[in-house]
Amino acid sequence: MTNTAVKTKEKAKGTQKGDPMLPRPFRVMGVRKELADTFTMELKPENGGAFFFKPGQFNMLYVFGVGEIPISISGDASKTSVLVHTTRSVGKVSSAINALKAGDTVGVRGPFGTDWPVAKEEGMDLLFVAGGVGLAPLRPAIYHAMNNRKKYGVVTVLCGARTPEDMLFMNEVKGWRARLDMEVRLTVDRATDCWKGCTGVVPKLITKGSFDPAKTAAFVCGPEIMMHFTAKALLENGLPPEKLYLSMERNMKCGVGLCGHCQWGADFVCKDGPVYSYDKIASALSIKEL
Repeated sequence: MTNTAVKTKEKAKGTQKGDPMLPRPFRVMGVRKELADTFTMELKPENGGAFFFKPGQFNMLYVFGVGEIPISISGDASKTSVLVHTTRSVGKVSSAINALKAGDTVGVRGPFGTDWPVAKEEGMDLLFVAGGVGLAPLRPAIYHAMNNRKKYGVVTVLCGARTPEDMLFMNEVKGWRARLDMEVRLTVDRATDCWKGCTGVVPKLITKGSFDPAKTAAFVCGPEIMMHFTAKALLENGLPPEKLYLSMERNMKCGVGLCGHCQWGADFVCKDGPVYSYDKIASALSIKEL
């Protein structure tokens, strides 16, 4: 194959070419408010083509003149013409991203990191457990299960939030609950008068008999305290450690393991993670402040 043919093929695939530290320009198609402090942004490559990623991977988004941050991809991996990210507006860069308008340009590096191994778990029941904004990194894996529904057994989604008003993607979640081929259970820490669902932390939804540990693979993402107690509940109810997957997004900054901000024991989360099976990281999880 000639060099020209290789370049044409790479462009068609939308892959990251050349220097992984060099952002590619993407055009902002729109920014949508999800919650008071959370938004979703849709992007398209300025040079056309497609963008391929695996559920669970992340990109580095760069606002020119401000800086860049890592954000997990929250869209459907089968829809390669649009790149979707959902995040909270909590710092200088994320606030600058939130202020972008349709037609603006943002730099994208990626995709980086390990993925949710949903394809590996074909034939299994799938249990997705999300806390707060943790539903955004899990959403591509849920889409994959929905797009390939016949390849899996029971599909269950457990979602928790501080209040009903903090439940992410609520309109979409209502659509999932209406499906006959998946189960969705919601809970909030603090209920309001209009809330008729469960009240309490997410791990309380995991009880004996709520899943078959011999047939289930679980995918968990949320605040670290929530993941700690969710993992504990799953393991106590018989889930094998190698079938429990966690997303350990911690202080990632460069995406390629150069800056050291995400070093976690012997690993660099941006390169060796962010998705890990519990059996690979159990010893590290027990060390405070690591």
